[in-house]
Amino acid sequence: MIELGSYVGGKWVRGKGKAATLVNPATEEALATTSTEGLDFAGALAFAREKGGPALRAMTFTQRGEMLRAMSKAIHGKRDELLSMAQANGGNTRGDAKFDVDGAIGTLAAYADLAPELGDGHVLPDGDAVQLGRSARLFGQHVWTPREGVAVHVNAFNFPAWGLAEKAATALLAGMPVVSKPATSTALVTHRMTEILVEASAMPEGALSLVCGSAGDMLDLLGGQDVIAFTGSSVTAATLRAGPSVVTRATKINVEADSLNGAVLGPDVETGSDVMNLFVGDVVREMTQKTGQKCTAIRRIYVPRAQVAAVLELLSERLAAVKVGDPTQEGVTMGPVATAQQLRDVCAGIEKLTSAAKIVLGSSSRVEGLGAPAGKGYFVTPTLLHAAEPRSGDAVHEHEVFGPVATVMPYDDVASLVRLVAAGGGGLVTSVYSDDKDFLRGVVLGIGPHHGRVMIGSSKVAGQSLPPGMALPQLLHGGPGRAGGGEELGGRRGMALYMQRTALQGDRALLEMLAGRK
Repeated sequence: MIELGSYVGGKWVRGKGKAATLVNPATEEALATTSTEGLDFAGALAFAREKGGPALRAMTFTQRGEMLRAMSKAIHGKRDELLSMAQANGGNTRGDAKFDVDGAIGTLAAYADLAPELGDGHVLPDGDAVQLGRSARLFGQHVWTPREGVAVHVNAFNFPAWGLAEKAATALLAGMPVVSKPATSTALVTHRMTEILVEASAMPEGALSLVCGSAGDMLDLLGGQDVIAFTGSSVTAATLRAGPSVVTRATKINVEADSLNGAVLGPDVETGSDVMNLFVGDVVREMTQKTGQKCTAIRRIYVPRAQVAAVLELLSERLAAVKVGDPTQEGVTMGPVATAQQLRDVCAGIEKLTSAAKIVLGSSSRVEGLGAPAGKGYFVTPTLLHAAEPRSGDAVHEHEVFGPVATVMPYDDVASLVRLVAAGGGGLVTSVYSDDKDFLRGVVLGIGPHHGRVMIGSSKVAGQSLPPGMALPQLLHGGPGRAGGGEELGGRRGMALYMQRTALQGDRALLEMLAGRK
């Protein structure tokens, strides 16, 4: 068993006192311990601001892109090692581990690719210059410049690799240093990734720090130039939003929280068609990938009333074939949930859903995992429910079960469908499957205000469609309401979190020079 340190102030340090233990969720074997007790958080933040910030701001966008490219290559060089760690500490199948680690590598590379488009300057113009008076000389121009603080990234347990990379890539390209705080229970991969990046000297000193364990009072020490980017539960998000740094010092905060993502089957889709196959494949994948522990996983499935029985049969057949067990064992296609608390929450959550739906496949109890020691491991089976008469305010539209669980529900017309989807209170992504343009227009425009992203599956893209659960660096990741109200990724759009938009007014030639246009 190893002891994980934190990388702060340009060096590796270990905390004192009682340590948290990281385990293998398939066997419950202890893997590592970590503590942050006694760490100098104020010093860590000051080092990032005073060393990392100026070094990054001195680099052009092109140079920062080269840095991100070096980071991506360094992680790729240790890919197999990271995949094994993800299997051990995250309960991931090898495919699930690839989804996380390759997502990290790919996101860093995507932002490296973006950098040349931003140029060799240090300022981003925001839109065109505008004439302010009668004279063609007096103009106004909005510009983005990097904030002079530190970005503290608080990540969830489910994506220890991608969570670090997608936030860090955006912040570092914007010119802001990062302190990454992964969820303690699955921090092994994040810790090793940071080691790899430090060993490769891929970043300037102070550009990336790691806090491995409790964040203590670190977030209370932030100020008006700093940023918090949080991924996790809405309960924790509410606590962070009420913190003194946010309330009294206007620390900028971005939240990605709960999401009851949906999948909608159009009335024109026939059994056996390419679109039906895409729909079924996406639903099963999003229910079971990472054992359903994805913020983008499908939780609610809306089907024309006449097709409910057929869809339940198709999904049940596919889900019944899933093999649950130790992800290192041959033939296993779904591993355990990440922690004992997650197991309790999933089982209790399924029970809660049964107040509005009936279990068609699966159960609300722990199951034995293939290849795992008897009585050990946090295993649940894929669980499919059916709510015959869904209503706004019922458990299916109020409670997210963060596991391999989804509910099939009927709809009768577009208007009632849109109301039901919107009843989720705001989501990251909903997918709609149809070739009917009128149906798509009504649904997509109706649910658009309630989602950060809508994926449309049709016959023309069935063979090349990307899964709705894959957050892409080119598109925004986030959503309104329950989903936290935040925006990450989306190319240069995500960089706005880490930059200040300033309106300049004056002589047009001077403004063009300052904005890097000439």
